Amino acid sequence: MRPVRADRLLSLLLLLQDRGLMTAAGLAAELEVSVRTVYRDVEALGAAGVPVRAERGPEGGYRLVEGYRTRLTGLTDAEAGSLFLAGLPGPAGDLGLGAVLASAQLKVEAALPGELADQARRVRERFHLDAPAWFRDADPVPHLERISGAVWERRVLRTRYRRWRGEVDREVCPLGLVLKGGIWYLVALSENPENIVRTYRVSRFQAVEEAGGPFTRPAGFDLAAYWAESSRRMEAALRQGTARLRLSPRGRKLLPMQFGAAGVRALREAGPPDGEGWVEVELSVESEAVATGDLLRLGTEAEVLGPPGLRRAVAGAVAVLAERYAGEEGESRDGTVRPDEGRCVGR
Repeated sequence: MRPVRADRLLSLLLLLQDRGLMTAAGLAAELEVSVRTVYRDVEALGAAGVPVRAERGPEGGYRLVEGYRTRLTGLTDAEAGSLFLAGLPGPAGDLGLGAVLASAQLKVEAALPGELADQARRVRERFHLDAPAWFRDADPVPHLERISGAVWERRVLRTRYRRWRGEVDREVCPLGLVLKGGIWYLVALSENPENIVRTYRVSRFQAVEEAGGPFTRPAGFDLAAYWAESSRRMEAALRQGTARLRLSPRGRKLLPMQFGAAGVRALREAGPPDGEGWVEVELSVESEAVATGDLLRLGTEAEVLGPPGLRRAVAGAVAVLAERYAGEEGESRDGTVRPDEGRCVGR
């Protein structure tokens, strides 16, 4: 006879205690096993003295005998630690805590009085947090689980990290992980003479291995406070310029979609609309090269009024695009058909 995992038996017991009557198919779906495995697990519970009653018929299923409740709802350390990710099943899975989180949620629900348990289920049914941004695949993070373990255990990591200027080998003391817009970041103390706290994008780690530990965390280090200040400094460093724009009515709708909080602030301080509904705004932007690409996304719904260098850069980019698309479809500027743009129709 195949052995039955104790944690699955406990999950089955907590499901029956929390939900009441459940079908074998429903239990199988929750536990991610076959219906045959559920039958076997129910028999094992009965053999262990747990009073599971089978009710036959179309509305039948399994339930615990009235009045029976188990006290096996104590959370393990890992389960307790996973509860902060209760609204983020995807990130919990990235960290290797998916099964642990599911077990912790079951235990919490089973320990709640009936009315509170019903309310908790309603919240889960009606509210969902999806962290990643639209139209962008999540970063591949093959080393995230190992990094999260080192964060938890305060172990030094030897890493290879891909920067814009190339790869670098570095030992770091991981202090915490941050999920921002669906992207994971590691906040760590660099093992170098400066010994300063830096932020690393987890997807850029090419190799990660333990190098020793445990290390001593900086006294009083506050991850949330560090991240807030770091974000503020990054925003200030990136958005050092100001563009003066003229926006159409549709452009006013596009601006916050394309530029977020900076677009909202610009519209809040916009001048009055002219006779055609266009307004002038001042928008915080990044470098000229980045701002040129960003502003082109507004298309014909915006005109760059200044500064002169940015206006010339946008005009130059528009001129290049106009020349590129001036010919007939599939033709280069000299009228020849591009070899990679042939058509095979009706073959």
